[in-house]
Amino acid sequence: MTRITIYDTTLRDGSQTEGIAFSVNDKIKITEKLDQLGVHYIEGGWPGSNPKDKEYFQRVVKRPWKHAVIAAFGSTRRANISAPEDKNLLTLIDSKTPAVTIFGKSWDLHVTDILKTTLDENLRMIAESIAFLKKHKKEAIYDAEHFFDGYKRNPVYALKTIVAAKEAGADCIVLCDTNGGTLPREVQEIILKIKKDIQQPLGIHAHNDLGMGVANSIAAIEAGCVHVQGTFNGLGERCGNADLCTIIGILATKLNRSSIPDKNVCKLKETSYCISEIGNHRLPDNAAFIGHSAFAHKGGVHIDAMLKNPLAYEHIDPGRVGNHRRFITSELAGKMPIVLKAKQMDVHLDKKSPEASRLLKALQDKEHSGYQFEAADASFELFLKRLLKKYKPFFKLEGFRTASERRFDGRVFAEASIRVNVNGEDRYHACEGGGPVEALDKALRQALTKFYPQLNEMHLTDYKVRVLDTKEGTAAKVRVLIESQDNTDSWTTVGVHENIIEASWEALTDSIEYKLFKDQKKH
Repeated sequence: MTRITIYDTTLRDGSQTEGIAFSVNDKIKITEKLDQLGVHYIEGGWPGSNPKDKEYFQRVVKRPWKHAVIAAFGSTRRANISAPEDKNLLTLIDSKTPAVTIFGKSWDLHVTDILKTTLDENLRMIAESIAFLKKHKKEAIYDAEHFFDGYKRNPVYALKTIVAAKEAGADCIVLCDTNGGTLPREVQEIILKIKKDIQQPLGIHAHNDLGMGVANSIAAIEAGCVHVQGTFNGLGERCGNADLCTIIGILATKLNRSSIPDKNVCKLKETSYCISEIGNHRLPDNAAFIGHSAFAHKGGVHIDAMLKNPLAYEHIDPGRVGNHRRFITSELAGKMPIVLKAKQMDVHLDKKSPEASRLLKALQDKEHSGYQFEAADASFELFLKRLLKKYKPFFKLEGFRTASERRFDGRVFAEASIRVNVNGEDRYHACEGGGPVEALDKALRQALTKFYPQLNEMHLTDYKVRVLDTKEGTAAKVRVLIESQDNTDSWTTVGVHENIIEASWEALTDSIEYKLFKDQKKH
């Protein structure tokens, strides 16, 4: 069966995500990670659009890549000039990438209303641009922009546009659902209709405006497309692009279709989190295959069934995509998560033993005082290790102090000083921050990174505070949840206290302790 070619456009389409701004070094790191995964094409950007993309191409073309072909992106020539005169096409040639992807208009509305040219001129623009790329020995991939919308409104003309690309020598013709408004049934029906007229390999480029980017991509593959474009983590403008994490997962585990090397499918989660970390873009916990909660089980009935047969509530082995199974502690789950967590620490507890009952009582006391471990799995694991006396702290707090100040000019800032002891050595640091928690985080990291440089790999991604008893007013206990992330994983910690700084400190130190603890387990 034909291999499905994976074409990644995270560095271009993904960079159009609101709040994302990749530096050149970010783009190089992502390219390296995608190449290691085995992605076949990496679209680096539009070399004529900005200095950043120009520098990126200057750097990547000088390097050998194990799996990936680097592609530059641009458009067909402008109306009413020749291809050799078009600065965009000349810049694509100058980028020196082995592959070039250009887009052209398939929807007559765009030709007449947006480009303000004739339908015949648009066909010449497509054909002459492809021919120009082939003349310069480039692999030419043609993105038929707005193809499905165009076909639904004027099928004769939409087909003419991709026939023009075919006859000019395009190596692959990619059908784009640019507005993301097409249904999977429509995708399949249209592709099956046009296949008899197009012998070149067909591809799909789906946007996610209906939440169907992945569904449309899979529908296109099942209709005969052998090339699929998308972004990692579904990044992209508006609602994003089809998520390649999910597509690769489905190809490998459900359709039995080869794409990236089979041995690399287990790196999906790692790659996803690495790109999330570089872009400082939080992954949803419920993301398919790679999400933190994708294989998390909370209900006691579910957990009991999972212990008897994992197929009961999991559609695949989590390890296939680099994820892992989690049992969440809560009032619904009873002793079982305690027993299972203890087993992971090589401590075998009988569910009916006095020790299991003691641990459950300690857990219930914690929850009664305001802790919520079902949302803080990292703190729960540390809690159990401490109770089981299977844990040695990585540092000892000698003391900390915070202060907030509002200046005469309206600026508000905080300062924190901290003293810790690591392996008998005292360390003191003071830092400023936008708030006391940020200042504490900075001071603690500065005190510890000499001993634990891997702390530079992690950062806080979310911070939540909840007042537990509003009747107590400003004297009420608060619960602080901190979510942290590194290149391969995310985790949540919790702290509870009447003093918000103390609650934050507890969650913050648990977060750092857990990072050091999980890294220690790897070695």
